[in-house]
Amino acid sequence: MTVPLRAPARRPQVVLFDLFETCLQLEGLQPRFAALGRPEDEVWLFFARLLHQGMAMTLAGEAPPFAVVAADMLRRTSGRDLTDEQVASVLDGFRELPVHPDVAPALRRLAEAGVPAYGFTHGSAEVAGAALEAGGVRDLLADVMSCAELKQFKPPPTVYHWACDRIATAPARTALVAVHSWDVHGAVSAGMVGGFCERLEGRIPDAVAVPHVTGPSLDDVVEGLLALPLEPSP
Repeated sequence: MTVPLRAPARRPQVVLFDLFETCLQLEGLQPRFAALGRPEDEVWLFFARLLHQGMAMTLAGEAPPFAVVAADMLRRTSGRDLTDEQVASVLDGFRELPVHPDVAPALRRLAEAGVPAYGFTHGSAEVAGAALEAGGVRDLLADVMSCAELKQFKPPPTVYHWACDRIATAPARTALVAVHSWDVHGAVSAGMVGGFCERLEGRIPDAVAVPHVTGPSLDDVVEGLLALPLEPSP
């Protein structure tokens, strides 16, 4: 697919939401680390290594499933001697992650505006969907997609283009909303509309592509996307 380097600032027809950290709270894994006798804050190092490893293996050609990479990085972070049962006790927690408070208002606002919303992750769509269901927001999403089908992690352009192809929308008419600046950078670089939520990082780093919309919460970002013009300025 050939797309422009940067989409015009135009109201999207579809919005994709990153899931882990953007919609689902990784703090929900902290008690499971504590149960292993590990510091609760170790979850952040674990998840950073998980993303790093998945991205590196994507660059090398193909990435294993999210759960396989996660198990490897959990043992690297929290103890190479962890049993399979101990690893499962942590990874099973992804299915029960709580939903951030700003998710439901953001999704409801899009529904009111008639703009479909999709979940988009590199983890298991079924696992993330279960957490969203438990959090009472799964019915506000048209679908939950995972680029695990491509054996890739975000953010290569092909991953975003695959998602757009799957829902039959042009990248320039599709927005990606995330709290990770690298994810928004990937989407903008793939010709999509970027919505950056500052909740995690606090500000957009100077080294990444400037998002079309920035806001402190997901509902603020959604309002910004809906306020974009229907057609770009001449």
